[in-house]
Amino acid sequence: MCGIFGFVGNRSAAPILVEGLRRLEYRGYDSTGLVVRNGSLKMYKKVGKVSELSKILPNHIEGNMGIAHTRWATHGSVTDSNAHPHLNEDESIAVVHNGIIDNARALRNRLESKGIKLSSDTDSEVLVHMITIGIKSGQEPLEAVRQTLNRVTGTWGLCVLFEDYDLIICARNGSPLIIGQGVGESFVSSDPHALSQHTQNIFFLDDGDMAVID
Repeated sequence: MCGIFGFVGNRSAAPILVEGLRRLEYRGYDSTGLVVRNGSLKMYKKVGKVSELSKILPNHIEGNMGIAHTRWATHGSVTDSNAHPHLNEDESIAVVHNGIIDNARALRNRLESKGIKLSSDTDSEVLVHMITIGIKSGQEPLEAVRQTLNRVTGTWGLCVLFEDYDLIICARNGSPLIIGQGVGESFVSSDPHALSQHTQNIFFLDDGDMAVID
């Protein structure tokens, strides 16, 4: 198991993401990480529990939108580079992913043949590079994620954050993902328990569902 938490609103995202990770830590504590959007994407990730991540975080991180992840390693060893989130090469798109990409090896080979350098051993990283290819070809974020997932086999609970778009794309297939709607803010989590302090207005995504949070 792994845990995902995301936030969009008018409050500072980082403290909300960290607290969400603490509530999800039972789902995995090999490594933790988060990325916050504020003009650019600022990422922090670390091997170990949320307490270890907290040690490397600045006192204040600007930005009111972000995604976070706590990992139980499946593909790739327990290292900082294998921790989520994963960024593309120009650090303009970030992905957190729960589940297993069954055809990751073939996808990695295809990406590497295009000259794309992968920075981790995970199956999840292929997703962010494939989405990037879609964006560069002119696709809008939702379509880029949809087309990527059409080429993937396996399971996923997925959140994607973009430097250039004021939204988070979510998708589910075989790995739980729940949307929480508050007053002027929205949340996403892999467990409703982590949303209970923020809102009781929640929506469970079904397999095959996608969502746009803005």
